[in-house]
Amino acid sequence: MSPARGATTPPSRAGGPVTEPVTAARPGRTAPRRRPVRAKFETWVDRPLASFHLIVTVAALLTILGLVMVLSASSVEAYAEDGSAYTMFTRQAIFTVVGLVLFVVALRLPIRILRKMSFPMFVVSVILLVLVLIPGIGTVAQGTRGWFTIGGVGLQPSEISKVTFAVWGAHLLASRRAERADLKGLLIPLVPAAMVIFFLIVMQPDLGTTVALGIILMALLWFAGLPVKVFGSVVGGLFLAAVVLALTAGYRSARIQQWLNPGSDPQGTGYQSRQALYSLADGGLFGLGLGQSRAKWSYLPNAHNDFIFAIIGEELGLVGCIAVIGLFGLLVFTGLRIAARVPDPFMKILVATFTVWILAQAAINIGYVIGLLPVTGLQLPLVSAGGTSTAITLLVLGLLANISRHEPEAVAALASGHDGKFGRLLRLPVPEPYSPVKASQARGGPRGPGRPGVAGPAARQALPPQARRRESESRAARPAPERHTSGRPSARDTRRGAADMARSAAARDARSRERRHHR
Repeated sequence: MSPARGATTPPSRAGGPVTEPVTAARPGRTAPRRRPVRAKFETWVDRPLASFHLIVTVAALLTILGLVMVLSASSVEAYAEDGSAYTMFTRQAIFTVVGLVLFVVALRLPIRILRKMSFPMFVVSVILLVLVLIPGIGTVAQGTRGWFTIGGVGLQPSEISKVTFAVWGAHLLASRRAERADLKGLLIPLVPAAMVIFFLIVMQPDLGTTVALGIILMALLWFAGLPVKVFGSVVGGLFLAAVVLALTAGYRSARIQQWLNPGSDPQGTGYQSRQALYSLADGGLFGLGLGQSRAKWSYLPNAHNDFIFAIIGEELGLVGCIAVIGLFGLLVFTGLRIAARVPDPFMKILVATFTVWILAQAAINIGYVIGLLPVTGLQLPLVSAGGTSTAITLLVLGLLANISRHEPEAVAALASGHDGKFGRLLRLPVPEPYSPVKASQARGGPRGPGRPGVAGPAARQALPPQARRRESESRAARPAPERHTSGRPSARDTRRGAADMARSAAARDARSRERRHHR
């Protein structure tokens, strides 16, 4: 039997061919290759500061894309109103600069200070929501009394209330979880405070912000570990309230009816959605090119704001739309990755809530542009023209980037001096490793005299029974305090360490001499 073509048959010891056949590779077939792109991406993602770099990169790309698309989508309307094509773009650029400043401030803000400031900031945001409803103080714009006009610039306090409610809610729930609070302790005062904000925003009225706050509340309760049955009841109550709100106001019910029957009023309530679909269809696969949109010539209302995704589809095509969705998907992946890695419960709840909020807002905006959802007025984060919304979103991303530096691997890398060029440029402080005692101090836990994080006798009596029992167990398991209080070892410890090292060296020498003797 002749060997296969291309195979080598080495001789055996007797001089004949080897009886074991050697299989030759089939012609035209190559060995399977590894996927270098995927391998490189996985290797890069495993780096300690990968989450931080991903957040900064996605924020930069979405911000640049938003500025370009706002300039393209608003130029015609701005020129018709003010005689300059750059009016709306200039306003958006100013708020973007403010947002970048807030991004850096949030990036440098210590988490313990953020937790201490959470409740005062929430109270201030509620006061602003009350003031904006007063005629003469609040300004009506687009049918909503939800703006402060300062020097010709509009500020929307409801956007601020989203962040303050999320931060305070995460702080409250993390503290209650650490105290092993019951269901009532988890829901109160969070849910009543949310109802107050809902009432104030409905009075404006602002359907989009109401939906966003409902999403934030559900995310807080879900990631705090609320039982599924109770969570379902809360979601059902919020959904019922949303249905009632949608049907009680004329413009809301008209939007719902138009969504259920798109062809019922093509020149009235359905005009905007119909023109958005025309814009997406005109874009095709690769789009008409930047600045070449036809819908922005007064065919599509709010082309630079709520319906900017339609302009993206018209000018950049399906490829541009997929790229935008991919950036938001990468942002969601990074946010959930950070939430899974950081050890602090407050950071976990806050990062996951912020991530779900941004994801839901982007999904709702894209959904009503393409006709899958009724129009709510929620903007596309960082892309739509919205000054306060852009600045607040950059603030949120700054907090995400800050928390990403508290991953255990990132803390170790930063402590060893591997902070990267961006960190050295901004002189970012090195985050501290997570400590349950410091977390207790940050959430305002009781302290005893002389020992942080330990309750004194009077404070222990004020604790719930379960917390008092855990405090007693932790005190019993705690080792005895050392005599010296400084961070340096005492002279006795130094002498003991030197003696131990000398004994170990003598034992190693004895074992070495014994091995040489046996040889």
